[in-house]
Amino acid sequence: MREYLFMALVAAAVTYLLVPLVRRFAIRIGATPEIRERDVHTTPTPRLGGLAMYGGLVAGLLVASELTNTGEALADSDGQPVLALIVSGGLITLTGFLDDWWGMDPFIKLAGQIAAAGLLVYFGLRLTYIPLPKDWGGSTSLDYTLSTIITILVVVVAINAVNFVDGLDGLAAGIVCIAGMATWAYSIFLKQSITGDRIATTAAIAAILIGTCLGFLPHNFHPAKIFMGDTGAMLIGLVLASSIVTVTPVDPSVIEGVNKFGVLTPLLVPAAVLVLPLIDLITAVVRRTSYGMSPFAPDRGHLHHRLMDIGHSHRQSVLIMYAWAFLFAFGIVAMSTIGVPVLMFPVVILLALGVLVLMAAPRWRRRGGGHSSRGKQPDDDDGPPTGPMPPIVPETEVRRRMPPEPGPTQERASAEHNPVIPAFPSRP
Repeated sequence: MREYLFMALVAAAVTYLLVPLVRRFAIRIGATPEIRERDVHTTPTPRLGGLAMYGGLVAGLLVASELTNTGEALADSDGQPVLALIVSGGLITLTGFLDDWWGMDPFIKLAGQIAAAGLLVYFGLRLTYIPLPKDWGGSTSLDYTLSTIITILVVVVAINAVNFVDGLDGLAAGIVCIAGMATWAYSIFLKQSITGDRIATTAAIAAILIGTCLGFLPHNFHPAKIFMGDTGAMLIGLVLASSIVTVTPVDPSVIEGVNKFGVLTPLLVPAAVLVLPLIDLITAVVRRTSYGMSPFAPDRGHLHHRLMDIGHSHRQSVLIMYAWAFLFAFGIVAMSTIGVPVLMFPVVILLALGVLVLMAAPRWRRRGGGHSSRGKQPDDDDGPPTGPMPPIVPETEVRRRMPPEPGPTQERASAEHNPVIPAFPSRP
């Protein structure tokens, strides 16, 4: 336990200390894009925060490989997890860096994601079989080709799911941190019954991921000083996917006695930790394709946008998304540790309903108190104003709209005692 805490602290400290340096670098090279119509922030903010996160990831992995118990488990694990994450993480970070700085065609970016996932497979981080109950035919073993295809698919979906949900200050880092905590808790639970290096590898990867996200959040929570950009969103999506890949192939016979759905928990936990990003990803693809748009075309229809549109502030929207992620991720983990999981379902449903009520509260307040609050601006003391932004007017247009200076025409009209109606009345 102390080793996991130590590697998480190292990853958090390195990430936290690197962020100011990365921020200066991003400003210097011009990686501070202009405000877009779908953005919710009002001030141009530098990206590339993922570079600091990659530094924290590498530091955590190198420290973990030198620890007594964790280092031995990583060395004896199937494949080379430390080298796999450093190399594949470096490739996905480079891909995100180029996209954040210069912009990149979506299909070229997708090729970079597939290549990074392929590197994970090359170094041995892949799904070997899918655990299923005996009534469903038992666990299905995967040959190398099918294992490669499914692993790459899982990694690419996880990368894009995290990238899609990265739309508010601190949202992606917080949700992935919660997912990492749930994965770590589940791996520690399994480690009590299973002696294997693969479970220890999952716990180490999850601990480093938690530290990396926690080190970045102080700089990224609203109002954010820096964004992680695609550089960081794709990186933490890749690391989260690698922890899911390593924890899933668990011998079903070992956990069959845990609870009624014990065999399915290696599949349910990954789905639970990614449920919120996956919902956002699926709805975005369906929404965009139904309007004849590309699935990669940006829009303002994500879950976090809808929360803000119904009246929640920036921080409230983020905290509600945190609550959803925590509810689903730790709800499934709790079911995997309790003998009668059916008893957990009413609790989960009630909590879900409570979150839904919280989400709709601003809309109800507007309906109930519309007469008293008409004409007043909603209070939001959690930082700079956010929400739908007006279009940015070019400088030439701003100058054209400026009030004209008094000229001979205005003076002559006044001298002839004709009324002059100014086009731009001055304020008293």
